Amino acid sequence: MSERKPPGVTFESWVDRQIRTAQERGEFDDLPGAGKPLPGAGAPLDEQWWVKEQIRREGLSGDALLPTPLRLRREVERLPSTVAELTSEQSVRDLAAELNRRIVEHLRFPEGPRVAVAPVDVEDVVRRWRADRAAAERDEPKLDEPEPAPEPPRKPHRRFLRWFRR
Repeated sequence: MSERKPPGVTFESWVDRQIRTAQERGEFDDLPGAGKPLPGAGAPLDEQWWVKEQIRREGLSGDALLPTPLRLRREVERLPSTVAELTSEQSVRDLAAELNRRIVEHLRFPEGPRVAVAPVDVEDVVRRWRADRAAAERDEPKLDEPEPAPEPPRKPHRRFLRWFRR
């Protein structure tokens, strides 16, 4: 902590003297970013720079700034890709039920812009999840089974050959 400003000394000269003495002591040497240009120098000034910097520093997505109904709506849109990563039916049901709980809570006490958001049908989500998993299992080649040999090329039909010769 620095000393108090003595009476009769202007604030500017007192601050300048403290900075000068700190420089002489070397307190400003080896600071991070010393000798480097300021970040964003020469770029146009963005009014929300501090918000964007905070989001980047905290590792949040831009969805964190959305109003509740828009955030819920985006979650409903992304639900199929989110549940595709889950491995059990119970976890799919739990995720859909939690989303429905937050949607109902918003519908009871709305805040933000009026955007239509309806609860999702849990059974429909589970049905789609099952169908997607079954399709993925059919498409994946099994590791212990050899891949089928390619079919030999078929000979052209006689009629086609007769027509082609004409």
